[in-house]
Amino acid sequence: MTTTTTTAPRSETTDAPRRERETGGATLNVFSHAFLVLWVILAAGPLIWVALTAFRPSAEILSDPMGWPVSFHWENFSNAWSKASIGQYTLNSLIILAGSLTGTMLLGSMAAYVIARFTFPGNRLIFMLLAGGMMFPVILALVPLFAVMENFGLLDTRPGLMIAYIAYSLPFTTFFLTSFFRTLPTGVQEAAMVDGASHTRTFFQIMLPMAKPGLVSIGIFNFLGQWNQYLLPLLLNNEDEQSYVLPQGLASLAVSQGYRGDWGALFAGLTIAMLPVLVVYAVFQRQVQAGLTAGAIK
Repeated sequence: MTTTTTTAPRSETTDAPRRERETGGATLNVFSHAFLVLWVILAAGPLIWVALTAFRPSAEILSDPMGWPVSFHWENFSNAWSKASIGQYTLNSLIILAGSLTGTMLLGSMAAYVIARFTFPGNRLIFMLLAGGMMFPVILALVPLFAVMENFGLLDTRPGLMIAYIAYSLPFTTFFLTSFFRTLPTGVQEAAMVDGASHTRTFFQIMLPMAKPGLVSIGIFNFLGQWNQYLLPLLLNNEDEQSYVLPQGLASLAVSQGYRGDWGALFAGLTIAMLPVLVVYAVFQRQVQAGLTAGAIK
């Protein structure tokens, strides 16, 4: 005896919701890709325009600001580097950044480690004060900051500017790394303490290497913020023009170009200022993404 099984034809009313979901998903996908393309154009367009304009002479820039370079004038970069002192400003920025970034990462990681891994009276209060520091606009502290720096003799000095950069970046650094240190396994720390390792050795040789993705991520953010900092140097480092950092030097160059007219050198200076930021982001892009995701998932 043979049994015949028949399959009922699929109803059109059953397929309709599925087709609507597929159509809606495709439409959303198109709009999201179009938005991303528009975002790339808005973000990368000005950078490309500045880089191309850096190769044009001043007369060509004034006659056709949005035009393409007819020929590449490399002398704009040499003029910006030597005659406009962009080289000196870049060196000043690198020196300041070497001290401030190192101090920010060291103090921020130590504070975050203690807050995240140890329980003591006032732990929560200290963390909330540091988190609240991120909501405090730095412009409100300029007058008392100037008075404090003047009383300590730190105005127009590199150590004074480094300290100001560290204080400016420390709240966000500590807040970010505290959340990251809390995600690290406690078993490794406890094993090190059982083996007789001191708190200092446990931190520097065990916990700090484990927090490398988070350190790289927050280090990139601090590098970008301190490299582009303009307000603090304008207040605390405004006596000698030869001690200007790069944002100050570019602003001074922009003012002087209003009278001299060497706009090619100005755009070449802007391009030089952008290059370190783009290189750092291109090199450490994967580490930044890994650090953000690792700190967000426990």
